[in-house]
Amino acid sequence: MRLIDSHTHLDDAQFNEDRAAVIERARAAGVERMLAIGTGGGPPDLEAGVRLAGEYPFVLATVGVHPHDASKATEATFERLRELAAHPKVVAIGEIGLDYHYDFSPRDVQRAVFSRQLAIAAEARLPIVIHTREAWDDTFEILRGEWRGEGILHCFTGDAVQARQALDAGFHLAFGGVLTFPKAEPVREAARTTPSDRLLLETDCPYLAPVPHRGKRNEPAFVVETARRLAQVRGQPVEEIAARTKANFERLCLRGGTPNG
Repeated sequence: MRLIDSHTHLDDAQFNEDRAAVIERARAAGVERMLAIGTGGGPPDLEAGVRLAGEYPFVLATVGVHPHDASKATEATFERLRELAAHPKVVAIGEIGLDYHYDFSPRDVQRAVFSRQLAIAAEARLPIVIHTREAWDDTFEILRGEWRGEGILHCFTGDAVQARQALDAGFHLAFGGVLTFPKAEPVREAARTTPSDRLLLETDCPYLAPVPHRGKRNEPAFVVETARRLAQVRGQPVEEIAARTKANFERLCLRGGTPNG
């Protein structure tokens, strides 16, 4: 069984002591590729994902400014994002979007930075990785007005109605550890009704570890548990889920072939 973890934060300090071992465990568990989300600690450093992708041939990268860090963005930030979007291992712009739960950056600044990055993604002809928390309506209002491409709704935790809205807008839904949580039946219903060609798997590690690892540091090897739960939810063999989500990721993010480090 070969899997792809479509959303990792392997640059996080929680992995500083054993990052190589974490990556080795993922490979041993069948994780063929990992997408290193390049938001890191925010501007001016935009290369957290690119650095990891340079170290490992099977790691791909994104670049972007997380909504938490929107207030750190400058014109130099956007220019550097344009440059990095052309890097051979960069396959998406993200994670970008809106987060009204913490409001670490003012909401009007979040919206402006989100819009600027949508324009950069469109110029680069790259898909986007969306983070939205307690900002669903504003996120999709901006997307309807400014985005005509494809992308990923990262760590999907909505219900079947929100899933349909995202799917109708052309997005893939990435399911992570929340899918395994006992009280997450609305998420499982969304996963049941998502077309097979729009499904993705992720960990969002080191966050949101799936059952039976809940409460521990998450890592890419644990995507196997989410794949198993998704297979149960959809009544399909886990090998079929693995193959389908792998093919979906490759179609979306590797349109030009396999990037080389």
